[in-house]
Amino acid sequence: MKLIKYLKPYWFIALMTPLFMVIEVVVDLIQPKLMSKIVDDGVLAGNMELIITTGITMMLFVILGGIGGIGSAAFSSATSQSFAMDLRNDVFKKTMHLSFQQTDKFTTGSLVTRLTSDITMVQNLVNQILRMMVRTGMLFIGGVVMVLSLNVKFGLVLAAVLPLQALGTYIVLKKGSPLFKVVQKKLDKVNAVVQENVSGARVVKAYTREEHEKERFYSANEDLIGITMRVQKLMATAMPLLSILMNVTVLLIIYMGGLQVQARQMQVGEVMAAVTYISQILHGVMMFSMMFQVFSRASASASRLIEVLETEPAIHDGNRSLPPEQKEKGTVCFENASFHYPNTTGRPVLQGINLEVRPGEMVAVLGATGSGKSSLVNLVPRFYDTTEGRVLVDGVDVKEYTLDGLREKVGMVLQTSELFAGTILDNIRWGNESATEEEVIAAAKIAQADEFIQSFPDGYQTQITQKGASLSGGQKQRLSIARAILKKPEILIFDDSTSALDLGTEARLQKAMRQSLKGTTVIMIAQRVASVMGADRIAVIENGAIADCGSHYELLERSPLYQDIYNSQIRKGEVGNE
Repeated sequence: MKLIKYLKPYWFIALMTPLFMVIEVVVDLIQPKLMSKIVDDGVLAGNMELIITTGITMMLFVILGGIGGIGSAAFSSATSQSFAMDLRNDVFKKTMHLSFQQTDKFTTGSLVTRLTSDITMVQNLVNQILRMMVRTGMLFIGGVVMVLSLNVKFGLVLAAVLPLQALGTYIVLKKGSPLFKVVQKKLDKVNAVVQENVSGARVVKAYTREEHEKERFYSANEDLIGITMRVQKLMATAMPLLSILMNVTVLLIIYMGGLQVQARQMQVGEVMAAVTYISQILHGVMMFSMMFQVFSRASASASRLIEVLETEPAIHDGNRSLPPEQKEKGTVCFENASFHYPNTTGRPVLQGINLEVRPGEMVAVLGATGSGKSSLVNLVPRFYDTTEGRVLVDGVDVKEYTLDGLREKVGMVLQTSELFAGTILDNIRWGNESATEEEVIAAAKIAQADEFIQSFPDGYQTQITQKGASLSGGQKQRLSIARAILKKPEILIFDDSTSALDLGTEARLQKAMRQSLKGTTVIMIAQRVASVMGADRIAVIENGAIADCGSHYELLERSPLYQDIYNSQIRKGEVGNE
């Protein structure tokens, strides 16, 4: 019922579906009567003229019923497709606003299943309700009325058979309904394995783990097949039993009708009509059972969709889109900021961070793997929120900004370079959709990407595959940097995003940034001392806390931790002249 609002904009075409279906059903109910008339008053009476005129009438009714059926199918398809489109848009929109921890909770494979298979299931239910529910309901009620109008005694047969069919349908659905949720969860697992192997194909091949991944997929696929087969066997058992019951009922009607004909209380044509109506009634009941099967599957899918739609984003908008007017913009200040990931225990990832980054300053964050460097910069654009303390941008707590307003001020180059299928030009323009080609080229030159782009036959129009699989790691990083530079943010964050660059390229990148991005605040995370030596200040982080902060030379004089890192990394050609 919570998804019914998606039908409201299409109430008119939804209403047209049952109206056209009424035409088709009325024709189906009239036809046996006309056939009875042909047999009793035409064939048995030898009245050829009546046979012809009634036959023509039946043909005209068939055409009318066809128009009703086509109209009903067209309107129901339009309604269900539009319903699914709006629902899919809203689920996708909600997915885009989920925080990182919420996305991890649902898992990528599950979200893909919900956006595809689950929505298709609900769409099919809407289509079935608009067409088959109306059709089967009208055939059932109309058939009962028509049969009783022929002979009230036929009602005894229906009274005996219908409860049996209803009981069989109830038993099947009671056993089958819980299995449908399990089917969707198994499908989630299959999608997750496929997604992991497609995105991680190079790692799988590099470690020759193809056979292991095949076995993992086979296992997930067998689980899906196993539970699906249980459902199908249940349904496969039910339908023949219902068919047998229907045929037995037809035999009883023929037997009772034969007795009525012998007693001259009914005619042969009326018995034939009664058989047709009984078949329509019982077929309607069978269709209802199939409808409930669809309903059971769709209800499981609907609950999964509602779970996404009703999930409140963990990161909420503030009410400030712009900071107060001030001369200097691009300040970042961490005030006693602490953080631990949701649903985790133990020591916080960050604890008591106090750090101010001034406008136009380049501050580097250096530390061992797992020391909390990425977690620190993720607090600035509010990928996560602090658990204690606060983060300020331009003197305003980041929680007071709208997310769009805050993230417009921040450009971020992540550890993993995410590129999209399309041209190089389009990928860089992600930073600014309205940028001219000249602005794109200028950003690429700063990022040291122009040279390798121009070496491609198609230059900036070169098509790259999804996730940039056709490019090297260093090329992807430089395109990601160019995309962030093109955005022209107040604050530019590099989350270990130059790790694939050689020291010469990285040095040229930093020089170009200093010349071209004056006034832009830069926060750079790095593993190598050589990458951060030119920064205005270096914050050395250890176990989630800032151990020291100063220039390269200041830290060499006073920080034992920085000295250890520096000495451990000195290699011929790795750290140049100081």
